[in-house]
Amino acid sequence: MKEITPTELQAWREQGTEHQLIDVREPYEAELCTIGGTLIPLGEIVERIGELRKDVPVVIHCRSGGRSAAVINALSSRYGFENLVNLSGGILAFGREVDHDIQCD
Repeated sequence: MKEITPTELQAWREQGTEHQLIDVREPYEAELCTIGGTLIPLGEIVERIGELRKDVPVVIHCRSGGRSAAVINALSSRYGFENLVNLSGGILAFGREVDHDIQCD
């Protein structure tokens, strides 16, 4: 599975590297903190699979990286996605490494 660090993701953003950001957390989690992108909760990912782009890297994140890794493994094996990238450490790592103003707890 491909992974990207929070620092690398921030560099993509600053450089304008085209990508899609998907948050697979639950709505109540996203209300506490967000780094942008599209919220598609884990339980809705299959029914909303058409929203995932295939022409650019799709960075998938959750709170700490576990749910997003499971989503990537499932979508890659069942639906043939090859452009999915896991945000290593999730939004918690992004808050620690990039944006210290992000408080998810």
